[in-house]
Amino acid sequence: MNILYLNHYAGTPALGMEYRPYFLAREWVRLGHRVQVVAADHSHVRARQPRAGDETIDGVSWRWVSTPPYRGNGFARFRNILAFLRALWSDAPRWAAAFRPDAVIASSTYPMDIWPARRIARLAGARLVHEVHDLWPLSPIELSGMSPWHPFALLCQRAEDAACRDADAVVSMLPKVHAHLASRGLDLGRLHIVPNGIDPAEWERAPAPLDPAVAAALDAARGDGRVVVGYAGSMGEPNALDTLLDAARLLRGEPFAFVLVGDGHLRSRLEARVREERLASVELLPPIPKAQIPAFLARLHIAWIGWQRVPIYRFGIAPNKLMDYMMARCVVLHAVEAGNDPVAEAGCGLTVVPEDGAATADGLRRLAALPAAERRAMGERGRAFVQAHHTYPVLAARFLEALQ
Repeated sequence: MNILYLNHYAGTPALGMEYRPYFLAREWVRLGHRVQVVAADHSHVRARQPRAGDETIDGVSWRWVSTPPYRGNGFARFRNILAFLRALWSDAPRWAAAFRPDAVIASSTYPMDIWPARRIARLAGARLVHEVHDLWPLSPIELSGMSPWHPFALLCQRAEDAACRDADAVVSMLPKVHAHLASRGLDLGRLHIVPNGIDPAEWERAPAPLDPAVAAALDAARGDGRVVVGYAGSMGEPNALDTLLDAARLLRGEPFAFVLVGDGHLRSRLEARVREERLASVELLPPIPKAQIPAFLARLHIAWIGWQRVPIYRFGIAPNKLMDYMMARCVVLHAVEAGNDPVAEAGCGLTVVPEDGAATADGLRRLAALPAAERRAMGERGRAFVQAHHTYPVLAARFLEALQ
């Protein structure tokens, strides 16, 4: 099967997020399929940008489309999106004739790539698949306060409706989207749920050595006999890290240490809070390469992940970092209200209400008080859950059902 995978923000382990297209494509190639990924050469979620043009990575063909750089979520990002969509549309006849896809996947977070994907699929007589990462325009409306009548929201709504009407299959990472997509016209017989996952090979080899500054921070915390609470990931509004700092303030004087690695547009404000509130138990460190994440997580006592309390999560969550936590056998404190809860499903930690520092502080105390054997059993349950349901070989096979 020839699979054309359109994802504006696709990355690789060498470039940075997002990783899902890379791992799925690699698995499909291993199963004997031919895969072409088309992505933009500039993305805000990557650590490093590729050069525009073609290359082959682990048997997968990649086309990096030239797009203008941008920062933030203003007009420059919209111009970047338009450049990518315009390139897909204009190159549609070439992709249909030269690559001859059997399946075309529209998977760019925003839904507007359904239109060039539909054009390619119709020209090639291919199956059209829409992949749902987040629900747009609902996500920017409910998370960022965008008006439903904003031109961008209206454009996204037209695209989502077109995808629900025209796609031969819809693949969603979110597990509770049925009612919403049905309300937009999707026949639920065409819906497939394929969540996020991990590459098991990353966890079978020895982890890369930690950055010396991160290792020193962890050594200092553990050397004092404190319970080390860790976080690895983005530092933006959806990550609700103010809640963790609220908990650190409430736990001042108790034997806890907090080590956070990552970056994002709220990082400077979080650093200011740590200074102004004299949160001596909190260390904010720069992001570390993905290869070092297993070594970082292995040295934690408790891993924390939190969310905002917003209605959009009623459709479910599928966080990559939580899969990493569970594969590392971490005991997890999960601050969330959502349509699903992998931590509760796996029995690998404790769930508390979101955006509540007192609830997070109490949850940390409760997990720290558990016998060591019980915490180890929690960690083992989390890893077993991911291995059964969230490895990319498993997920790639499930995705193929939608493609075929």
